[in-house]
Amino acid sequence: MTRSTYQKNREKIVVVRTKIAFLASDAPIAQSALRELASVYGNVPIESADTIVALGGDGFMLSTLHATQSLSAPVYGMNRGTVGFLMNDFSVADLPERLGRAQEEVINPLSMQAGTADGRVHSALAINEVSLLRAGPQAAKLRISIDGRERLNELVCDGALVSTPAGSTAYNYSAHGPILPIGSGVLALTAMAAFRPRRWQGALLPKTARVRFDVLEASRRPVMADADSRSVDNVLWVEIVSEPKVSHRILFDQGHGLEERLLNEQFA
Repeated sequence: MTRSTYQKNREKIVVVRTKIAFLASDAPIAQSALRELASVYGNVPIESADTIVALGGDGFMLSTLHATQSLSAPVYGMNRGTVGFLMNDFSVADLPERLGRAQEEVINPLSMQAGTADGRVHSALAINEVSLLRAGPQAAKLRISIDGRERLNELVCDGALVSTPAGSTAYNYSAHGPILPIGSGVLALTAMAAFRPRRWQGALLPKTARVRFDVLEASRRPVMADADSRSVDNVLWVEIVSEPKVSHRILFDQGHGLEERLLNEQFA
């Protein structure tokens, strides 16, 4: 969807052009919604679309955002999954009008570089969070550095993660991390089941921070890294930084943008 706004006789005029590409998860309910919507509005290739509509749950929304990050069209999600935090309510009626009134949020992902025991370096982007998780029976031991300065020489834990504001209500929140306002310009560093320091509550970091985890005793205490469900085993170190060169455009129904959703989560 493209929107051209101009002034005419002091009245704001919005021209909406809608060429919609529909994408759906494999779930039967999502596939049924795809057929129904395409029969009403057509279905253009994603490269030609003004708007991409993702039908599924939050996991499918994340995969759609990653798959279409090189395209200029924003993504509008419709919930055919479970929680649907990043999704709008499903309805076949009046979709072009909903798209025309939608609020746009622009978010930047995290960039992960992960070095593994075989000498390789793996790269991935994460819209929600990058997490490190113990991969064996013993707790992980991690050293944490921020912008090249050691801040915690040993964190004994089940894992740790760095979350964006958009992802702060997901795994981060389940690990008792803070919910971050979408425009706050900060990241959340949160530990999972911290044993030492026992009462360490994590940290809030500026969005520009470069976070490095070094895995201690890696052969005896193996650790995996995960960026939005893309996993790397046997990591020795992981570096995480926000990637301003990549922007994801997400559309939400008017009055139900990310800021409102994040506020609602805190008063639920």
